[in-house]
Amino acid sequence: MNQQKPITLLICALGGEGGGVLTEWLVDIARASGYAAQSTSIPGVAQRTGATTYYLEVFPVPLADLGGKRPVFSLNPVPGALDGLISSELLETARQVGNGMASPQRTLVISSSSRTLTTAERMVPGDGRTDPAPLLQAIGAQSRATQVFDMGEMAKNCGTVVSAVMLGAIAGSGLLPFSRQAYEDAIRHGGRGAEASLRGFDRAFAQVNIQQAQTALVSRLLSEQELPASIIQGLEADLSHIFPAPVHEMLGLGHARMLEYQGPDYADLYVERLQQVLRAEQEADPAAAQGYATTREMARWLALWMAFDDIVRVADLKSSASRWQRVSGEVKAGADDLLQVYDHFKPGAPEFAALLPVKLAAHVTRWDRQRVARGKAPWALPLKIGTHSVFGMLSLRLLASLKWLRVRGSRFATEQSLIEQWLSGVVRGTQTHWQLGHEIALCGRLIKGYGSTNERGKDNLMHVLQHLATGATFASNDLRAAAIAQAREAALADEAGKALDQTLEQHGAPARPVKAQPIRWMENPHRKPRAARAS
Repeated sequence: MNQQKPITLLICALGGEGGGVLTEWLVDIARASGYAAQSTSIPGVAQRTGATTYYLEVFPVPLADLGGKRPVFSLNPVPGALDGLISSELLETARQVGNGMASPQRTLVISSSSRTLTTAERMVPGDGRTDPAPLLQAIGAQSRATQVFDMGEMAKNCGTVVSAVMLGAIAGSGLLPFSRQAYEDAIRHGGRGAEASLRGFDRAFAQVNIQQAQTALVSRLLSEQELPASIIQGLEADLSHIFPAPVHEMLGLGHARMLEYQGPDYADLYVERLQQVLRAEQEADPAAAQGYATTREMARWLALWMAFDDIVRVADLKSSASRWQRVSGEVKAGADDLLQVYDHFKPGAPEFAALLPVKLAAHVTRWDRQRVARGKAPWALPLKIGTHSVFGMLSLRLLASLKWLRVRGSRFATEQSLIEQWLSGVVRGTQTHWQLGHEIALCGRLIKGYGSTNERGKDNLMHVLQHLATGATFASNDLRAAAIAQAREAALADEAGKALDQTLEQHGAPARPVKAQPIRWMENPHRKPRAARAS
């Protein structure tokens, strides 16, 4: 360490994460420990219109040893001249590295692996998340050393805010010449929430202080996590023998989701459907050269589709104990605090019809369509339920207990019919050509969201099945598989569907039919009556 120059640290935090509090802690710790320090801040709103950054300089020699001299500090960070850079979000870290702030010869980078998705990432109908691999590669290439772990999850588990975790990471790195006791004293002086902040500090201190190798950190972050022991134990013994090891992770998660969603019989149906895909894939790829990729993808997307959202599912999630604990943690409710939670619902005719038998549901749906045709808005029932009250919680639990009614409803029958069509397409495609079946399996990505988004995804998938998987003529199965992949990516990239229609027509398939939409005529409230205008 250069005893003649200040230690420089850039702190990057998103709005509301306590970056200012963290900087104040560090300045207070420095002064209490007898060191000169200075901080400046550039307020902003992180990845929207600029970063919320805080810059700190600490002179590494105590004031008592300077013989009355005072160090001169800089107000702004200089690119390439940072000793440390700590950030609460991975993309923000990469952005600062891209701005030249870090140096391979000098800068220690401490970053959270967690992400706060940007507006552009959220707008993509498919998975618009930025791949973390190139971000980590850039950070590692432009830093002296890195420490990467999920600060957000650690803070959540400790019941504190991420600034306390960031303080522990800084302390554990040894970047600043302060004792651990000095850091902990600063937290204790903060008053309320100090105990939780100390837990977060201690966890992060231990995480960074272990001095894990950079290669181990990156590989752990990027590689698929192993199947948790609790899920393996939850699987019936014969399932682990029926399905190969590469499928176990997704199988275990999907099986657990089915048990929670509907029960053992539904979980058995999930396994039976997945076995059909496995048998087809074993016939098409007996050497398992593809690592059972089709069965693994089907385990993922089949579970998500089979556990479709309806009012029973929503009520179950809203009234779960884990949700109450999460909300209490988010608002930091204490033992003596009164917490009231209101949930707003607006179920319409389709939601109620979903739980009714097919014929009765058709009457309800037809009645609602006739309302719309007459110029009225679709029928809906606005509800405001106090989840904190006994009546509100009982109402939600009563609705959540209607799982037995779900399997007798029209929505369940419709969803199962569509799932079977997709499943048959995957099995037939796999038996014909492995890549073809794999591409059809990946079309499960089209099923997402709820309401019109969910309906549009199912319509797109069925259209691809009918007109690309079996309809249009292709010179080879490789070309057919490529066409399905292009159609799927076009549907995920363009919510309006224009790109999908162009892709379909490019491969000789018809564009999606235009759906009729009723025209609603509304009277101009500012228009004067005819008699009044004539006078």
